[in-house]
This record gives sequence, C-alpha cells and structure tokens, in this order.
Amino acid sequence: MALHFQSLAELEVLCTHLYIGTDLTQRIEAEKALLELIDSPECLSKCQLLLEQGTTSYAQLLAATCLSKLVSRVNPLPIEQRIDIRNYILNYVASQPKLAPFVIQALIQVIAKITKLGWFEVQKDQFVFREIIADVKKFLQGTVEHCIIGVIILSELTQEMNLVDYSRPSAKHRKIATSFRDTSLKDILVLACSLLKEVLAKPLNLQDQGQQSLVMQVLKLVLSCLSFDFIGSSADESADDLCTVQIPTTWRTIFLEPETLDLFFNLYHSLPPLLSQLALSCLVQFASTRRSLFSSPERAKYLGNLIKGVKRILENPQGLSDPGNYHEFCRFLARLKTNYQLGELVLVKEYPEVIRLIANFTITSLQHWEFAPNSVHYLLTLWQRMVASVPFVKSTEPHLLDTYAPEITKAFITSRLESVAIVVRDNLDDPLDDTATVFQQLEQLCTVSRCEYEKTCTLLVQLFDQNAQNYQKLLHSASAVNMDMTIQEGRLAWLVYLVGTVVGGRLTYTSTDEHDAMDGELSCRVFQLISLMDAGLPQCSNEKIELAVLWFLDQFRKTYVGDQLQRTSKVVRLRSDVSRVPEEAWKIVKVYARMSEVLGITDDNHVLETFMTKIVTNLKYWGRCEPVISRTLQFLNDLSVGYILLKKLVKIDAVKFMLKNHTSEHFPFLGISDSYSVSDFRCRTTFYTALTRLLMVDLGEDEDEFENFMLPLTVSFETVLQIFNNNFKQEDVKRMLIGLARDLRGIAFALNTKTSYTMLFDWMYPTYLPILQRAIEQWYGEPACTTPILKLMAELMQNRSQRLNFDVSSPNGILLFREASKMICTYAI
Repeated sequence: MALHFQSLAELEVLCTHLYIGTDLTQRIEAEKALLELIDSPECLSKCQLLLEQGTTSYAQLLAATCLSKLVSRVNPLPIEQRIDIRNYILNYVASQPKLAPFVIQALIQVIAKITKLGWFEVQKDQFVFREIIADVKKFLQGTVEHCIIGVIILSELTQEMNLVDYSRPSAKHRKIATSFRDTSLKDILVLACSLLKEVLAKPLNLQDQGQQSLVMQVLKLVLSCLSFDFIGSSADESADDLCTVQIPTTWRTIFLEPETLDLFFNLYHSLPPLLSQLALSCLVQFASTRRSLFSSPERAKYLGNLIKGVKRILENPQGLSDPGNYHEFCRFLARLKTNYQLGELVLVKEYPEVIRLIANFTITSLQHWEFAPNSVHYLLTLWQRMVASVPFVKSTEPHLLDTYAPEITKAFITSRLESVAIVVRDNLDDPLDDTATVFQQLEQLCTVSRCEYEKTCTLLVQLFDQNAQNYQKLLHSASAVNMDMTIQEGRLAWLVYLVGTVVGGRLTYTSTDEHDAMDGELSCRVFQLISLMDAGLPQCSNEKIELAVLWFLDQFRKTYVGDQLQRTSKVVRLRSDVSRVPEEAWKIVKVYARMSEVLGITDDNHVLETFMTKIVTNLKYWGRCEPVISRTLQFLNDLSVGYILLKKLVKIDAVKFMLKNHTSEHFPFLGISDSYSVSDFRCRTTFYTALTRLLMVDLGEDEDEFENFMLPLTVSFETVLQIFNNNFKQEDVKRMLIGLARDLRGIAFALNTKTSYTMLFDWMYPTYLPILQRAIEQWYGEPACTTPILKLMAELMQNRSQRLNFDVSSPNGILLFREASKMICTYAI
C-alpha cells in the first residue's frame, strides 16, 4: 500500500487494518504505510486531520503514535514546531476530556517526550518546556475529568524522566533526570499530597467512578515520585527486599511531618481494595526511606509512627482479606526490618504489642497456605532477619523473639503437613512441585528454626516418629488404600525437607553442644528412612521423598562434612582424650554420638560411604526419573569439589565401582533407549565431570588407567563407526553421538592439567574426531545433535589452567585448530 491516500476515509481504513484487522498481510501493509506517513512532509497535517475529524478512537491513536515517533527522532523538529505540538495536544485533551483512556494516555506520552527531550532548551532566556507544571495546574482547577488528565500528565512526565533511553547518551539522561528531580519533583509530590488531603477532607463517595479514578491516578503519581531513581543507581526491581529509597535531603520536611504518614494510613482505611493497595505501595516506599535522611531522634520518631500504623492495620485486619492489600502489607513489614535494626525496633513503645500481632498474622498466613503463597516470602524474610539480628542487639529491652519464633516455626511445619491431605484429596497443585519456592522458604525458615531450637527439635522428632510408624504400618498392610499411602509419603517428604532445613540452619545461627546432639537425633531418623526406602526398591519408591532426601543429604554435607571434614575426622579418632581436641571440632562430633549408637556411623568416612551408596542406588534404580537423577548427580558433583573430600572418596568401594562400571548396564540413565528424552542426556555431562575428578586423584601420567576408564566410550564410538559404515539404525547413531558428546564434554571440563588433557586429545584424535565431523555434516539442521557436539568442541578449545600449552615439538595445537575450523566450516556451509 503506497502513500496515495488523501482522504480521511482512507486513513481510517489504514487504522482499522493496523489495530483490529485480522488479515496479517493487510496489517503488514498498514505498518509500512505508517512508516511512510511518519516520513512524509504531510505527517503533521494528516495527524491533525485524524484528531479533529476522525470518527474512531483508533484514528486518534494512530495520530498519537505518529506524533510520538516524530518527536522522538534523533534529529529533532524545530523548537517552535515542538512547542506548537505540545500546546495543540494540551488544548485538544482539555477540549475533549472524555476521549478513550488509551488515546489520552498516548497523547500525554507525546507531551512527556517533548518535555524531556527539550528540558534544557531555551527560547528568549526561558526554559520553555518546563512550563508544563504551570499548564497542568490549570487542568486541576477544572472538572474531575480535567483533574484526572492533569494528574496523568504529571505521572507520565515523572515516569518518562525516570525511563532510560538506551539509544541516547546515558549522561544526558542523568543530567535531565537530576535537573527534573531538583527543580520539579518535590513540587509534584507536594501537589499530589495536597490533592489527597482534599479528597480525605470531603465525604468519600465510593460509587462515583470519576472520584475513584482521580484518587487512583493521584496515588499512582505519588508512587512514581517515591519510586524515582534519585541517584542513578538503576536498582534491580527483582531485588525487591533489598531496596532503599534514596530520598533527597531537601525532602526532609515532608517526611518529618507526622501528617504525611497519617495521610496514607488513613487513605488505606478509607478506600476500597483496588485503591487501598496503592496507598500501601506508597507506604512501602516510605518505610524504605534511607536511614541517613534523619538524625537518631528523628529516625526513632519516624519509626514509631510507622509502627503505630502497622498496629492500627493489624487491629483492623478486614482490608487484608484482599490479596493485593495482603501482598503489599507483607512487603511493608519486610521493609521495616530491611531499613531498621532490631535494637531500634525494640525501643519503640508499641513493640511488644506489635510483635505479638505480627506473629499472630504470620501464623494465620502460614495456616492458610493456599492463599497468596508468594506473599509468605516477605513474612519469612522479616522473621529470618529479626532472628539473625538477635546476637547483635545491645538494648536491654526484651525482643520477645524467643517466644514467637518457635511458634512461627511450628505453624510452618504443621501447616505444611496438614496441607498434604487437602492437596491429595482435592487434587490440588502440590506446593512441593514448586521446588524453587519450597527451597526459598526453607532457606528462610532455617534461621528462624534455630531460635529456641529445643522446641523445634522436639516437635520434629515427635512428628517424624509418628509419621514413620504410620508409614511402616501401611507398607505391611495388605488393605492399605493408595490415597492414604500417598498422603503419608507426602508428609514424610515434608518432614525430610524440614529436618534438612534445621540441620542446615547450624551455619546461620549460634550453636551449642546440645544443638549438635539434637541434629544427630534428627539425622538418625532420616538415615533410617533412607535404608527403609532403598530396601524396598524398585517396588517401594516415591519421587518426592527421594528429592527431599537429596536436599537433606546436601544440607548435612554443608554442615558436618564440608569445611569441617578434616577437623571432624581428628575428633572422632581422639574422642577418648577430650583435652587434646579443639573446642569447635569437639562440638561437631556431637552429631555422630547418636548416629554411632543407632546406625554405626562413627565419623565422616562412614557418612561419605553412606552418601556414595545412596548415589549409586539412585543411579541404578531411578534411571527413568530425570528430576531424581539430575539432583543426585548435582549432589555427586558437589561432593567431588575439594581435594580433601576427593582423597577420601576414592577409597570408597562404591566410587571404585563407578569408575570401572560406568555403562548403561549398571546405570540405565546412560542408555540411548527411546524411553529417555534427548534433553535428559544433559545430566550425563555432570556425571562424567564428577567421575573424572575422582579419576584424576590418583591418575598421574598412567595412560593405561585412563584407557581403561575410557573403555565404555571407546566401545560406543566403535559401534557408531560400524553403523556409519553399514548405513543402518541412523536414529540410534544420532542418540549415541549426542550422549557421547555430552560425556566427553564432562570429561574435558574436569581435565585441568596439560598431561591429562593431552591423554584425552590423543584418545580422540585422529580416530574419533572425524566421526563428530561426519555427524555435523549429516545432521547440521538438527540442533539436538549439533549443539552438544559444538559445545564439546568449544570446551576442547578452552585453555583453562594453560592446559593447551603443548610442548614445542607437539603438533597438537595446530591439529586442534584445524579440526575446530573444519567443524565450523562444515556447520556453516
């Protein structure tokens, strides 16, 4: 569609095709015509025609879109023309305040862009584009519709000033944003607050849509002001709980007035949920104000006002039944602890009552686990940080966390166990399936759970014993109902997760000898459950329990096997002579006392043997379950990092077995059967990385040992070569090559010395690299095949730890380059 249209009717047909047309070809043609229209000398006149005589909102939207692109050009329009466009749009929206909201929004964005891009432009010694604030005040003196338009202009302008345009110099953006902050932003905030005070001063008519819309826009304006990037830090919004609002010092007077906070708390209590959550969003920003804005007495007074507001909300919790209000209030509570120290909070007069109310609110929230689960994160963040701060509190005022933290932990534990039956019977989404959320919540709970740890441990022991007994009864019962078994397994999975969590909490909280003994008591039960579950394989198996067990083992490793391993092993050997044992190391061995009595696990060597036995068992029996295999291999990979651990691991029979028998016969996940997805092959890289690290401990320059280790891969490559030569079962070849490429990449990743890398290269070249070249040539259009092979080549090219610095007489460097370049050319052509 060329630009031959002259009439309004033709322009409106263009708009119809562009915005609501269903024919893709017509829409593409309309987009091309739009670009031609923007470049046309008639653009402004056509936009004016559409705005003044257009019969549809889409015609007006097209005009606004064209104007926006026109004023955003790198080479700007003349200043007089931009002033005319701005004034025209202001007059247009003033004369037609009942335009479609999206049209008003689009036209106001044009004004905001003109204002931002011309912020420093001068005409007759005046910053002509800064007059927008005065122009807006004229709107505020008109009808409700005019007031709404005026507020939207300020809101859009604030957001536009805060928006980084990466197509323009960032220094220019910061210069404009800083000038706007210093000259206009405070006035806009004061104006918005005065409008909100006027709203509260009159009786609120919640049925009046115009008034509701005005309040909503004003609250959004305040939120835009408080969310402004004041210092150019471009804060990452995903790090929500770490945010501090860098309010300018010139705003102190606004924040020191108690009426400012009272205004927003009153708005929360007076407005319907859709609006009250915006008031809470503003309060979140007020609670995040930087500490250095106030002196110590001023900060205490400001915090006191915030706490009074929290108390008032919790004493009248009706509004929190709305998910939006609930979520914002949880964020508000989390921000209080982010910006204020526990020592400051306990000095507030209302603290004892408020901490009780917050505890009750948290317990109720945890019990209603299906309601707004994403908001619980903020409540657990609050308690985690409160409990973590306890050792640093110097105030004599009681913090009362030893009273409430155990109640929070108990509520979390019992609510999760009670949720299992509801999830199973009502066929709901299982929270355990959302592992990212579960892990996040457990990591927060681990700190809270260590406060008054005796209570937590007693509860977990009681619940674990009770549920383990019920599970054993069901296992031995001929009349057991599947649903009852599923419920019991779900509860055990949660309990194993929780035991792992509290054991891992030792690293985050001050621990005692008694606490370590309790960890041993709890750990015994999980290790016994592992033995029970593994003895029943493959008939008796549950994926969720297996994943929970792997979480527990990893937490136990981090706490009692990792950095403490060397000292712990000394302690166990010297246990009879306490005087010769380092204090910290002696405390660690307490965890083994009960485990020694019940399970015969006396030291870290026995624990590592248990770990490896579990890993081998999982790899044998869970080959078809990718989540279990993947998590098991990640655990093995974590164990294989660190020389001290590796030296101990290679002495274990299970490890020796793996090094000599890494075939699909013993570990089904290494097979190429159609029952395995090609995407599941990715875990093989992790497996061979860990296995190669174990091999390297005693390998040295023993080429025969390396050849023996590579024997299963040699057999696979020879099979591939044979099939290639006979041209049958091509699909099997492809799957085999994908697996081999991932295996070799894992091996190459772990070989960080020149000697070991040379062994691998000599094994691959010249026999097997041509097979990979042929695979690229044959299946170049299938990423499932080419990606693993190309990633293997990229890994082989990595000069990690100078491993590619071959001897001067060696041609390996040239050969490697030749093979890599040949593969790139093959793939590209």
